[in-house]
Amino acid sequence: MVKQLKEETRNKMEKSLEALRHEFAQIRTGRASPALLDTIRVEYYGTMVPISHIANVSAPEARLLVIQPWDRGMLPVIEKAILGSDLGITPSNDGTVIRLSIPSLTEERRRELVRVVRRLAEDARVAVRNIRREAVERLRKAQREGTLSEDESRRAQKEVQDITDEYIGKVEEALAQKEAEILEE
Repeated sequence: MVKQLKEETRNKMEKSLEALRHEFAQIRTGRASPALLDTIRVEYYGTMVPISHIANVSAPEARLLVIQPWDRGMLPVIEKAILGSDLGITPSNDGTVIRLSIPSLTEERRRELVRVVRRLAEDARVAVRNIRREAVERLRKAQREGTLSEDESRRAQKEVQDITDEYIGKVEEALAQKEAEILEE
């Protein structure tokens, strides 16, 4: 029971960390990343799909994204979707590809983005702590029911705390990396 609980706890915390990394990938830094377009959807034969499903998205330079749709008829649709998004980037369409020039961030915008990533990291830390709390409550319940001795419960709670500390550290690591990316010119 304890081994299974620890495994479940670790899996849930890993999912929280992955969700944080996904959120971080969507935050625009001064560097071009195909992940910036993950949230933008376009209509393709009656279905809303991400741009990456209908086009090749690459970052040939640090401040340039190139979108090459497999169907050239999708160029105006993709362009319109990007203009309608909250990216704040104007696409340039040359008839075969769409180029997105990623502008440098202002100092004010960098500070604002750092605040956003810190809030996201705090949300992830809270999620990890909530997972720990659930696991500890399950251990205490098992102890009250008599299926787990007090010593086993304490040992398992310490192991759950160790897993929590590990994932809080991973959140801090991801935060530091993203902050450095944002503040880098």
